[in-house]
Amino acid sequence: METPAVPASPKPSPTISLAELQQLIRAMYFDKDKARGLEGTFVWFMEEVGELATSLRSGSPDERRGEFADVLAWLVTMANVAGVDLTEAVARKYGGGCPGCSKLVCTCPSSEKP
Repeated sequence: METPAVPASPKPSPTISLAELQQLIRAMYFDKDKARGLEGTFVWFMEEVGELATSLRSGSPDERRGEFADVLAWLVTMANVAGVDLTEAVARKYGGGCPGCSKLVCTCPSSEKP
């Protein structure tokens, strides 16, 4: 009797949109993420931010890439658990330019957070 074939993992795409990433993370992890909840997910996100900070100080370029990807994935995970469409949120906040001065190239004073 032949062993059934295991479905292949999708090949990584050379490009992925924010919406595609959010859908991918949702498909892979949503049940676990929902069970963990927003607070538990936030704790994991903060751990990844710490790992990113460490890699920025002393990591290799590959380590940095991996940590940036992890931080983004956990941010997307939080958005999924919270029911936030990141593409819509980013478009609303930054689609018209800087949220502070409304310019494409920010002209807000450096002392202000746009």
